[in-house]
Amino acid sequence: MTAPSTVRRRADMPHDQLPNQAHAFLRQRHDELELPGLARRWREVRAQICATGTWRPTYDELAYAARVAWRNSGRCIGRLRWPSLIVRDRRQISTLHDVGRELAAHLDEATNDGRIRSVITVLAPATHTSPPPVRIISPQLARYAAWPSRDGVLGDPANLALTRLATDLGWPGPARRGPFDILPWIAATNDGGLHLLPADPAHILEVPIQHPDHPWIADLGLRWPAVPVISNMALHFGGLQFPAPFSGTFMASEIATRNLADEHRYHQLPAIIAGLGLGNRDRLRTDKALLTLHEAVLHSFESAGVSITDHHRESRAFARFVQHEEAAGRVVVGDWSWLNSYPMTPQDPSWSRYYSTRQPTPAFHPDPYCLALTAGHPTPGHEPSSRQHADVPPAAAALPNPTREDTCPRAHPHGHTDG
Repeated sequence: MTAPSTVRRRADMPHDQLPNQAHAFLRQRHDELELPGLARRWREVRAQICATGTWRPTYDELAYAARVAWRNSGRCIGRLRWPSLIVRDRRQISTLHDVGRELAAHLDEATNDGRIRSVITVLAPATHTSPPPVRIISPQLARYAAWPSRDGVLGDPANLALTRLATDLGWPGPARRGPFDILPWIAATNDGGLHLLPADPAHILEVPIQHPDHPWIADLGLRWPAVPVISNMALHFGGLQFPAPFSGTFMASEIATRNLADEHRYHQLPAIIAGLGLGNRDRLRTDKALLTLHEAVLHSFESAGVSITDHHRESRAFARFVQHEEAAGRVVVGDWSWLNSYPMTPQDPSWSRYYSTRQPTPAFHPDPYCLALTAGHPTPGHEPSSRQHADVPPAAAALPNPTREDTCPRAHPHGHTDG
């Protein structure tokens, strides 16, 4: 399948700003890390730009940019661990086959036998005349298909457009369709083509959902992937843009109170309410059902030996992040409504203050082209509406409200590597 020529649009930033943006990034890094040699490095970069129209960051510059982009992600509560992000430099990769192989390797490294690690894989960049050689259209690497039926949707309704796109590209789906059919990956090449990359289930760990006190919850047949890999984002810094799938650890509320509970997602609250025997006169029946589902998700991941975090722990960690940033003389950016999503309470330390809403660089941004395709626009390449732009978090799944997912890299520090 080939998209219209809009896929070949220029990068968002005018090319004549590239030297200024590159110099600003280098100065920021050298100043923050107190590194010598800024003038010499700038001469090298300026010469590259004059000769080739672009510049190539070193691995250390790339790793710094990726970690600081996470640090700058205002809608992510898990930023305390930004220095631990594992940065996989795969800028040399330019073919679909190799990208598919690297996505599978990313999943394996992030899953880590259940001890989930925060990982980013940086692919070949866009230029001022062309998109990247390959970029990932799929919002996440583990997504469940949505099959329309007479009774509604079988599967995850958030992925109706993504499923339709996959089937248009030739994916037949499983012979027997179910509510948790893993979608293939969809990638775009810079010639305008859209392509399927098979998602091998062997690389996608899933956790069946059960509850220690309510065995009937297991009979609902619910499950969820162990690792959230946001795959349609771009890393922006120094005038450059890199497709950069990245992953972290789920917060239980993302799965329980949004993905499995929301009416426009798996809509499991009626089944939980009925199973608990909660009547209509119980004004808190929804809250009780949500907390029960929350308990089930935490219990299931912990029983499976898979890392998961909770909102209270992350709120306390975020408070420490704020202290560290302010002690370093940096302004903390943050979107209060995303940092304090349900079931956060006023007793959590992140609740009690506001933060700057500016967006510093380096930064993660959703690719508008990818977002438009998976939002179901009839014309690939159509720009999202201003509301969709507003609803897309810079470090979360690229989905407009109300199907947003508060996913961002959160994991226990395990050091870093060049992969």
